[in-house]
Amino acid sequence: MDESKKRVLVAVDGSQGSFEAVRYVSELLPPDRLEVTLFHVVTSIPENFRDIEGNPAFRPRLASVRAWEIGQRAGMEEYLAKAKKLLADRGFPEDAVRAESREREVGIARDIVFEAEKGYDAVAVGRRGMSNIQDLVLGSVVQKLLACLMNIPLWIVGEYQRGEGAVVALDASEGAMKAVEYAGRMFGGTEARIMLFHVIRGVESLLQGYGLFFSPGEHRDWIGKVQEEFERAKQHMHTVFDTARSRLQEAGIPAERIETKLLTGAASRAVSIVEEARARNFSTIVVGRRGLSRVEEFFIGRVSSKVVHMARDKAVWVVS
Repeated sequence: MDESKKRVLVAVDGSQGSFEAVRYVSELLPPDRLEVTLFHVVTSIPENFRDIEGNPAFRPRLASVRAWEIGQRAGMEEYLAKAKKLLADRGFPEDAVRAESREREVGIARDIVFEAEKGYDAVAVGRRGMSNIQDLVLGSVVQKLLACLMNIPLWIVGEYQRGEGAVVALDASEGAMKAVEYAGRMFGGTEARIMLFHVIRGVESLLQGYGLFFSPGEHRDWIGKVQEEFERAKQHMHTVFDTARSRLQEAGIPAERIETKLLTGAASRAVSIVEEARARNFSTIVVGRRGLSRVEEFFIGRVSSKVVHMARDKAVWVVS
């Protein structure tokens, strides 16, 4: 493997969802910047099912299951060939694309994580896989990857629509700045546009939660203090923007391709981030795994989690 290239592990399962992930990766960066591994975890007939092979009553059923397994493997080989052809048609050299089908060892998500820890820069996966039973919005494997893939960025690709560049959700946290630096490493030296985007919620949203606890006089004082705090936050974010812009430029992104936007008065930060990506036709949203809160909400910050669930037509990078 060429160490100067970025290595992306694309988890595939034969579904249209995972093919969207392949398509996204094929168009994201110049072919000479990436090495792609198409990785499939094979789920074969369980061993305890094979144990009943000696029972004559089950032999006809076992034969049909074996035929299904052979058909699944053949279908996956065809799928991988189609995915490799897509990458080749986009200009990826043959030695930059590898396809691997591996027998399941621990579990699909865990096996993907084990492979990803071998020096990959990202794991790309479709929002939904082969199962007809969807786990709320995201497929169950994606949910498990969000929980387990703590040190490698996860790219969750929805119904891919071609766009340009990325919105990087920014706050004053260390996690958000890591997301900025990662975006710089991936997009540096390309023609991608990057928008650094910060959202400050409006006073009205806080009133809905806390306003009823104050008397009229206390209410006025509290509103004044909140507005002062918002103003301080705005001023501080200008410094954060400057730092983030410098990090991107150091990574090779020209100043003229970097935008900053500070939105105030929003009811929802996550909604605003997704709407901005759609309005400006960005294909990618980059979020940190955690924001300013030091309390982990299960395994991902509240705003980042909402963005992941809402951005069904975008690719969301969750950066640790």
